[in-house]
Amino acid sequence: MADPRTIVLLGTLDTKGDEVLYIKRLIERRGHRALVVDTGVRGEPAFAADVPREQVARAAGSDVAALAAAGDRGQAVAAMLAGAVAVVLSLYERNELDGILGLGGGSGTAIGSAAMRALPFGVPKVLVSTKAAGDMAPIVGTKDIAVLHSVTDIMGLNPILHRVLANAAGAICGMVETEVDVEATEERPAVAITAFGATTPAAMRCRQLLEERGLTALVFHANGTGGRAMEEMVAQGLLRAVLDLTTTELPDELCGGKQSAGPHRLEAAARRGLPQVVVPGAMDMVNFGPPETVPERYAGRLFYRHNPNTTLMRTTAAENAVLGRWVGERVGDARGPAALLLPRRGFSDYDRAGGVFFDPAADQAFAEAAIAAVAGRVPVIELDLHINDPAFAAAAVDLLLRLVAEAQPRGE
Repeated sequence: MADPRTIVLLGTLDTKGDEVLYIKRLIERRGHRALVVDTGVRGEPAFAADVPREQVARAAGSDVAALAAAGDRGQAVAAMLAGAVAVVLSLYERNELDGILGLGGGSGTAIGSAAMRALPFGVPKVLVSTKAAGDMAPIVGTKDIAVLHSVTDIMGLNPILHRVLANAAGAICGMVETEVDVEATEERPAVAITAFGATTPAAMRCRQLLEERGLTALVFHANGTGGRAMEEMVAQGLLRAVLDLTTTELPDELCGGKQSAGPHRLEAAARRGLPQVVVPGAMDMVNFGPPETVPERYAGRLFYRHNPNTTLMRTTAAENAVLGRWVGERVGDARGPAALLLPRRGFSDYDRAGGVFFDPAADQAFAEAAIAAVAGRVPVIELDLHINDPAFAAAAVDLLLRLVAEAQPRGE
């Protein structure tokens, strides 16, 4: 039997009381403590919570009675969401939270997921939601939240919901009971690599070379969420250096693709002064969904059907000039050792001689704009190689390691 753990259980006890109580009993049956936080406002709670709704509201500078009297559902949800985040963070800081489980419909999902996103990576998080079959990107964000679809509405226990909630309780209990294998997560400096399907050979080779040199490589899929997650980890000081091999989220930001990481991509490492090597990996493409989702303004452009759910559009010379300026300006602003590395024989697996997106003129437009924007502030290195050539990966890793050594204080 594992040592008892404290699992925070979030729910609205006026509308989801029976379901929360059912999970609470299952958790306690496993020998753990279920610490219940009531985020309801309207009706009477089904049972007394460890953290009552009044305390949750106060944590947000609000009052439950006033929220109920106002009758504004949106205002109430916003207040209880803020209060839940504050309460959960306080419990975590006091070492009274080993894991968290939340359940609900739209409002419960919003409150529970916000509290989970506020917690650090690695804290066990399980969310049972009626919304799980839809777009969960805004709900999960960049955090490690396990989401379980409730299938039926969470409005009274039934045979299906009994099974779903039992699975959720088993999942969170298993998570808090599981010890991390220390040998599998050695305390080695962590280096980020960004990757995409069209740059996978380069990313795999870079990862291998870095780990051979005694570093831990964290590979982030450059699909919007991955880029944001990496930028957040850089900002939190969790990484030693960045090999930004795949900056393809920037074309999506420029052209309205589905995998943008937002307007601040490529800023965190420069701002923090982390050693970084930046490469225009997959800068030749914008990601859309099925063909019918491509905006009409792009009619007549060069497309490639990557899979049934992804349509790729080749960037033009004009777009690449803008992207080159963006990259050059952001890398040039770096407060620490940085370099821009350009593979002159192509930016992705599709952008090579004979490839569907091979366009040396468009790539040249990127290079010229990036070099102009850097304005000599950081080195720009051009290699007569394709991004997926093994020699390019070796050059990128060697360059990054030189920058890391340059940033290393004497005596370390």
